[in-house]
Amino acid sequence: MKQYLLTLILFLAAFTSFAQNKHSFPKDFIGHWQGTLHWYSQGADTPKTVNMELTVRPHPDSAGQYTWHIVYGKPGQDSRPYVLKPVDVAKGHWVIDEVNGIVLDQYWIGGKFAGAFTVGTVTILNSYWIENGQLQVEFYSHPPKPLATTGKGTEDSPTVDSYQIRSYQRAVLSKK
Repeated sequence: MKQYLLTLILFLAAFTSFAQNKHSFPKDFIGHWQGTLHWYSQGADTPKTVNMELTVRPHPDSAGQYTWHIVYGKPGQDSRPYVLKPVDVAKGHWVIDEVNGIVLDQYWIGGKFAGAFTVGTVTILNSYWIENGQLQVEFYSHPPKPLATTGKGTEDSPTVDSYQIRSYQRAVLSKK
């Protein structure tokens, strides 16, 4: 089992190094991005769609920080003006400050800007990355409590939690 685990870790490390794209964060994300968000809910035949915009700019009042402004729907309808702040750039650690006491840890890893957070009864995993000149955005949501716990709790059969995926959101945004 230990040898299997070591092999898996080495494979993932090699894959992550190979898979990292040539984009830099946040430099290549600066600009105004716009597209359609598709929101797939468990049991629904078709996704809901909504306009999504993300504007990333150097913060006018704080060197090294950036605006991270998300708009859902029409401009002014659901506007979320956040601040992107570096924590440890060498380790890819950033935060999105919602400027209301909520601060979300995010990481630049494997060519993606990603994080996970729990609010109320939902855990959200988010990822942003650039592919073919477009900004790809994904959100997965699941309850923080496992749907099932399996395994025997031994070295050969460790305990594993699995989660119900409630929704998946995907947007492909183009620079305007």
